[in-house]
Amino acid sequence: MNKNIDAMLINPYDENALKNALGFIAPPMNLMYLASSLENESYSVKIVDDDLLQMGYENVSEMAEKLNPPVVGVTATTSTIKSALKYVEMIKKILPESLTVIGGPHATFMPFETLNSSEHLDVVVRGEGEETMVDILDQSFQEVPHLDNVSGIVFRDYKTGNLKSTPERPLIKDLDSLPFPARHLVPFESYAASKEQTAGIITSRGCVYSCNYCSSSLIMGKKFRSRSPDNVVDEIEELIDKYQIRDFGFMDDTFMLNKRRANDIADEIKTRGLDVSFVASSRVDRVDPGLLQNLKSSGMKTIYYGVESGSQRILDLMKKGISLKNAEDAVKIAKNTGLEVLTSFIIGYPGETKDDINKTIDFSIKLEPDYCQYSILTPFPGTPIYNELKEKNLIDNEDWQEYTVLKPLLKYEKMGLNKKMVERKLAAAYLKFYTRPKYLLNHRYMFKVMLQTVLRSFIIPKLRGSTSNGWYQNLDK
Repeated sequence: MNKNIDAMLINPYDENALKNALGFIAPPMNLMYLASSLENESYSVKIVDDDLLQMGYENVSEMAEKLNPPVVGVTATTSTIKSALKYVEMIKKILPESLTVIGGPHATFMPFETLNSSEHLDVVVRGEGEETMVDILDQSFQEVPHLDNVSGIVFRDYKTGNLKSTPERPLIKDLDSLPFPARHLVPFESYAASKEQTAGIITSRGCVYSCNYCSSSLIMGKKFRSRSPDNVVDEIEELIDKYQIRDFGFMDDTFMLNKRRANDIADEIKTRGLDVSFVASSRVDRVDPGLLQNLKSSGMKTIYYGVESGSQRILDLMKKGISLKNAEDAVKIAKNTGLEVLTSFIIGYPGETKDDINKTIDFSIKLEPDYCQYSILTPFPGTPIYNELKEKNLIDNEDWQEYTVLKPLLKYEKMGLNKKMVERKLAAAYLKFYTRPKYLLNHRYMFKVMLQTVLRSFIIPKLRGSTSNGWYQNLDK
């Protein structure tokens, strides 16, 4: 074993404007899962969350030089892939013998492009990484490493210079077999956005649905895999006992897909007498009064619904598989149960008209959720909509740093819209929802936070570059 650190795992800095305006940075759950799996095999791991620490490329590279890890892994989304490759480049120059690895959704769907983007990158991990990283570490300590024996990767063969792809790795069937995330490897108290410390928990993987804008089912599989209620609540108890955390969020794509399991988790929390508070998400067609009441009695305070559009025609184009009535009923059930409701919507979807966008804004207000989130359609690599738009040459920008869900990236002029109008509608949506007198009376604190978000992310930048026409006055045009 290396006398210092066997693996250094890096979460790159993310310049996402909305996240920074809200002051929200979450611990890198994926890296904590990789780390716990490696530690379970007696490897020593260092997690560097530069999104939190903001040390910068040079300081992180200097840390790597001191630790001298044989393997350096970086996670990356589409918007952070360029940043991730920069860490790899600088560390590889200092530690040329280290094995550099990148994983995450972007690299999973664009492994060859990612490797071709940097000669300093050795390996791309596709899909779930826990078992793959253990195998990579195992090979790195062999006298003659054979990456050909590691399933689920694309790697650079330095003897030939060719890129090689190994067979796809089967998805992990027994999620209970995974050790809990290595939260002890991050400065957990530093992530608190308020006095109350929170944490995320992933209780399932995989999605059986086929929404056109989402890649979850392609990364984690179309089959729903879940942890047992006992295992989930064991992790909740660890959060309470080890980290004194009683406020958390279930981060699953489809937490309530199996209603019986969701009820069983609620029952187990109550059976153990745990005093907790949590948020969970659900499709609008997967809730009922009994389920939500049981979850509320076990500690649920807020439910998140991905509604996405106020136009049935656009929902059908998205292949969302829900109706507007489903959304109305789901919000009503949650409110009647006494839960706070957060809804999310996408504007600028291909085929959408200005009238459709207005319908979405009006519908989001009609539902009267407690909080609302809006974003611009972003065609992330790996999603069906990316492939469709790419084939039709309708993607205007593949500068991955721009993929923040806040910027129009399509050739809207060919679709009867225009980029400036889509940007204005995004700002208008936030302003119309959060500046209503009725809302202000009931949600004063949240209004302040969201107004800061709108000002920092949309209005101030536009006013600085606006003409005498008055951008703010033209939000509705």
